[in-house]
Amino acid sequence: MGAVFSNPEREKGMLSENLGGGPMGLGDPDDLTLRKAEKEIVIPQKMKAKAKKGKCAEQVKEFGICAKEAGLLLPFKCRKQAKQMHICLSAAYADQAFIDECTQEYLKERSEYRRTGVKQKMKKSEGVMI
Repeated sequence: MGAVFSNPEREKGMLSENLGGGPMGLGDPDDLTLRKAEKEIVIPQKMKAKAKKGKCAEQVKEFGICAKEAGLLLPFKCRKQAKQMHICLSAAYADQAFIDECTQEYLKERSEYRRTGVKQKMKKSEGVMI
């Protein structure tokens, strides 16, 4: 005899009840709770990428130029640039407004993914390809 589920239209999957469901079966798009992995891994990765491209772009560029010129002597010749980049990135990671901004961006992207089933990068590439 088959298994009996509380919702006969939806078989029980690997995701817990609060992570499954939604229009695409990817979770509730309006759920704003964060899992531990999202808080500790995903959002800090987003912050790192955004800080390197935005807040600390100049320091990252200077370090990149120095690294390219120094080659194997990078640890010795680029200490000043590395320190400036580290100070800038550390300040960005400690800025609560920046943390909140990245968290809200992530939640918006996750909600859109749960609503449509299309990841953010895929949407951007679709816009380019006509």
